[in-house]
Amino acid sequence: MDLLNDFSPGLFIMQAVILLILILLMRKFAWKPILDSVNNREEGIRDALKSAENARKEMQNLQADNERILNEARAERDGMLKEARQLKDNMIAEAKEQAQAEADKVVANAQAMIANEKKVAIAELKSQVAILSVEIAEKVVRQELSDKNRQMELVDSMLGDVTLK
Repeated sequence: MDLLNDFSPGLFIMQAVILLILILLMRKFAWKPILDSVNNREEGIRDALKSAENARKEMQNLQADNERILNEARAERDGMLKEARQLKDNMIAEAKEQAQAEADKVVANAQAMIANEKKVAIAELKSQVAILSVEIAEKVVRQELSDKNRQMELVDSMLGDVTLK
């Protein structure tokens, strides 16, 4: 099979014309829609990449916002805890001061009551001593006052009989 011997110039030209017509038809009817769809696909991919990049940036912004909000919440929580601790300490100190004031007041009242009772006891003792003195004087006066020895015996015996109540 010799290719050169089988070569036919008419067939060659005919095939070349058919190829050119086929290329022109493909260019007019198929090539443009194929290129348009490839361009549309490329543009869609570009848009999807831009959207993905925008979504990534938005996600970073959201993460930064979330981190900022979380830090603010932590700071607020810490502030509230500090305030609560300070309030607790203030309440404890205030309660201690009130308890100390009450204790001081109770001690002062007790001391005042003791002083009053002491005064009452001393007054009562003085009153009893006065009554006893008057009784002794009365008994002495009733006895004969002429004899001094007898008066002394009487005073000694009365002092022996006296008991404090």
